[in-house]
Amino acid sequence: MPSSATQPTVPERLLAFLDRLGAVLEERGDAVALLGLGSVGRDLHRLDEHSDADFFVVVDDAAARDRYLADLDWLEAAHPVVWSFENSRAGRKALLEGDLFAEYAVFSLAEMDTAGYPPGRIHWRRADAPAGLEVPKVPVPQPDSLEHQIGEAVTNLYVGLHRDLRGERLTATRFIQGYAVDRWVTVLGHLGLGTGDPQDVFVVDRGVERRFGPDLLPLAELVPGYERNALAAQTLLDLLEAHVELDPTVVAAVRDLIVRSRAAAQARARSSA
Repeated sequence: MPSSATQPTVPERLLAFLDRLGAVLEERGDAVALLGLGSVGRDLHRLDEHSDADFFVVVDDAAARDRYLADLDWLEAAHPVVWSFENSRAGRKALLEGDLFAEYAVFSLAEMDTAGYPPGRIHWRRADAPAGLEVPKVPVPQPDSLEHQIGEAVTNLYVGLHRDLRGERLTATRFIQGYAVDRWVTVLGHLGLGTGDPQDVFVVDRGVERRFGPDLLPLAELVPGYERNALAAQTLLDLLEAHVELDPTVVAAVRDLIVRSRAAAQARARSSA
């Protein structure tokens, strides 16, 4: 029995799965290309034990696309599927045997002209596949202006604190510790602070721990939990004031709400003691 040290790693197993999938697609004849995205795409350096297989299958036409979406025989031929569900009109998420995870979409060749996706990597292609499928023809979305991001961050705090005071603390937490923090991450990018490029242009919080130190992104204080929205708001407001220019009127309004939110939290704590 081989020792665990000789067992293939998750990165090795994911790439081997894509190799088998490419061979299956080549045999079928109606597939044009297999594109790897994310950590199985251009970011192979990020592959680790927690990665999954995110990929596109490009096929000849709409009829072929519908066949691939309706029947998973092609996927099963590459690796047994334990469970899957349709997560979009174009594809599925699937748990594969051996605790591998895959997320994929199927597009006709014509649909690739309008599909939005980050640049990927050709893992397999048919000999007559057009060049450049790994690069989207639709421009990758760019973040809104610095002024817009600052305004969104401050108003996320303002709206979130009002909801906290109303007792709608779940949505308040999302506004203050979620949406506003995302805007702050984007502000940091606009300011050229931190290191490296965004990991995922569609999901701004991916990889932020590697890009920003705790001086710029003190996550334990920015995301302290459901009962601590006042602390989160205070932390983010202080960061904004230290790095960008804010209107004093809105700052005063947010600070007043922070005081009221903190007092309300203290009152809840006393009543439950």
